[in-house]
Amino acid sequence: MPDERAIEALLGRAAFGYLATCLDDQPFLHVSLYWFDAPHRRIYLHGARAGRTPENLERNPRVCFSVAEIGRLIPAAVASDFENEYASVIVFGRARQVDDPTEKQAALQALLDKHFPELHPGSDYRPITEAELTRTNVYAIEVEAWSGKERRVAE
Repeated sequence: MPDERAIEALLGRAAFGYLATCLDDQPFLHVSLYWFDAPHRRIYLHGARAGRTPENLERNPRVCFSVAEIGRLIPAAVASDFENEYASVIVFGRARQVDDPTEKQAALQALLDKHFPELHPGSDYRPITEAELTRTNVYAIEVEAWSGKERRVAE
């Protein structure tokens, strides 16, 4: 990718991402909707209270997170000349469970706002309740490094 702004733009617009954790030499992928908090270089995602993701993160907070999008599929006269456009970002960092109720609520609301920008809590749907906050885990990935790659083909 040409620069960090392009990386931030893809992280801001991609719908979902893949969180990679590892425990005892066994990698695990968790696919989730997420929200990228650009000013803090932080990624928020949610998940169940029990399962592999919280267990893995409790013992090993080091993670990798990735998003990607595909552009045009470009046929050719020769099979080896077929192409496709794409963009992808890989993030390296440490994940933590968000326990602070204010941060947790803000992250979940930002996730809703990202995917449903035309809907508003209190008028279009009931706002997030304390019970819902209690039964949902929210994770914050503190970005330590990232890289991006893209391919665009001239028309």
